[in-house]
Amino acid sequence: MRTPLLLALVLALLIGLPPFLDLGLQNALVNVLIAGLFALAFNLLVGQAGLLSFGHAAYFGIGAFATLHLMRAVEDGLAFPTPLLPLAGAAAGLAVGAVAGFFATLRSGVYFALVTLAIAELFHSLAPHWEGLFGGEAGLSSMRMPWGGLIFGSTLEVYYLALGWVTLSVWLLWAYTRTPFGRLTLALRDNEQRVRFLGYDAHATKVIVFAISAMFSGVAGALQAISNETANYSLFSAHVSAGVVLNTFVGGSTVFFGPALGAAAFTLFDHLVSDLTRSWQLYQGLIFVLVMLFAPGGIGGIVQHHLRHRRQLDWSRLAGPYALAGLGGALVAAGMVFMIESLSVLFGEGYAVLRRDAGGGHPPFEAFGAQWDPAGPLTWGLPLALFLAGLFLIARARRDIAALWESVRSAPAGRPAGRGPEASARSAPSGSPS
Repeated sequence: MRTPLLLALVLALLIGLPPFLDLGLQNALVNVLIAGLFALAFNLLVGQAGLLSFGHAAYFGIGAFATLHLMRAVEDGLAFPTPLLPLAGAAAGLAVGAVAGFFATLRSGVYFALVTLAIAELFHSLAPHWEGLFGGEAGLSSMRMPWGGLIFGSTLEVYYLALGWVTLSVWLLWAYTRTPFGRLTLALRDNEQRVRFLGYDAHATKVIVFAISAMFSGVAGALQAISNETANYSLFSAHVSAGVVLNTFVGGSTVFFGPALGAAAFTLFDHLVSDLTRSWQLYQGLIFVLVMLFAPGGIGGIVQHHLRHRRQLDWSRLAGPYALAGLGGALVAAGMVFMIESLSVLFGEGYAVLRRDAGGGHPPFEAFGAQWDPAGPLTWGLPLALFLAGLFLIARARRDIAALWESVRSAPAGRPAGRGPEASARSAPSGSPS
């Protein structure tokens, strides 16, 4: 019962909080919803069926352009409800995904991934030259038309439209995983040869899964078109395909809501950090590398692992090592950020102009509200000291955390880790068995 309550709380926050936020955060939340749906649709393919696509931006973009064509028809007088515009993206994504999936799923593994990438690049190359369908290099634009007393002119109205479609789509994706066909999809991921041996058509199954994933990706693209009222060929770029891959694996492809967590984290990260530094994509890449190295299950996998063992964990003993590891991570991050931002200034055009005006040499540069000497020991010694101190704290905390988790594996079910029989007996209520 805790999961439905948690989901209801999250939904209540998504409904009640946005009116109290500024316009920038409302727009960021719209992007969070769109990115979350796109990641969940992509994860239907990679997490459920085990098919890694490097070109899922094709169906995201197709959904956006199909919706814009319908929006332009509505502008010209077609009587079509604005809240149902994403149906165009769903239909276009399903149709194109079925055709593309038929050919892509003839191969598996890396060859499947390369075929999907080639399909997306084909759209990316054709779109700037196919003006009738994609509007050429300028793309297409349209306006949201009023319907049912709503003008859809504010970001808040667009947000609630996106929230409604994302909620419905997420529920349908979750329901899919509970169907017999959804379980067949998992079997296909685990052992395709056995699925064939049982008499199922593995190729047809993969085509259907691919088409369904493309359909929901088209819905996400439709919401993007409705929100921005414009789209161009950049929606088909490898950057968009790579973004959904990063969101999915950072969030955790083995947990249903994991990709949505990754999408929310990265989208909000982009919103908050991109205005502060030009190196924000570098930080995004470093986060992805660190997660893949040290937490391959992603954010969702970490949360799920702790929830699964919540009755066995002695949280009072874990709090100290976790806090120490968090402090160490903060110090490491501070050292890395200081180093990266300093190098970004020193190798930037602004510093080159400063050197020229100073007649050569290496004049002091400004970073983090202070002046720093490029040749001074403090400039490079400070970040190095922070980095090494952080690594020391992380290494110390890691030993304690590993020991506590080892006690979880060896402890009997239902007994908190780190407590012996005597401690369990002392903590048992009067009259209960120890």
